[in-house]
Amino acid sequence: MKKNVMILLTSAFAFVLMAFVSKTANDPWPVPDKYLKMTNPVKPDAASIATGKELYVQHCQSCHGKKGKGDGSKAAQLDTECGDFTTAAFQKQPDGALFYKTFEGRKDMPSYKKKIPDANDIWAVINYMRTLK
Repeated sequence: MKKNVMILLTSAFAFVLMAFVSKTANDPWPVPDKYLKMTNPVKPDAASIATGKELYVQHCQSCHGKKGKGDGSKAAQLDTECGDFTTAAFQKQPDGALFYKTFEGRKDMPSYKKKIPDANDIWAVINYMRTLK
């Protein structure tokens, strides 16, 4: 009897914990107004998209996947879902919001302010992400 109660309590605790984690894992990601109003200063030409792709492969692909679907080789190891860059919801975000999220990071998403210190390179990555539809 004690064993059954213990199993039941453990299962209940695990269920509550999983519900909490799944609820908080993909909380809305607020972006300061300053960033929402930013425009991408880097023209989305062939050169910037090529630079963006190179940086994406180096820094982003392992989690976000080759085609930006959030299915990279490291994605399953994360506590939060990787964003799917091919969705309409992702693509309708302003460039400034994507810059902020890439620059600052949160939870499993690291900050790239030191890894990609040139802001124009982050903008180039955003230009590349815009091609993933």
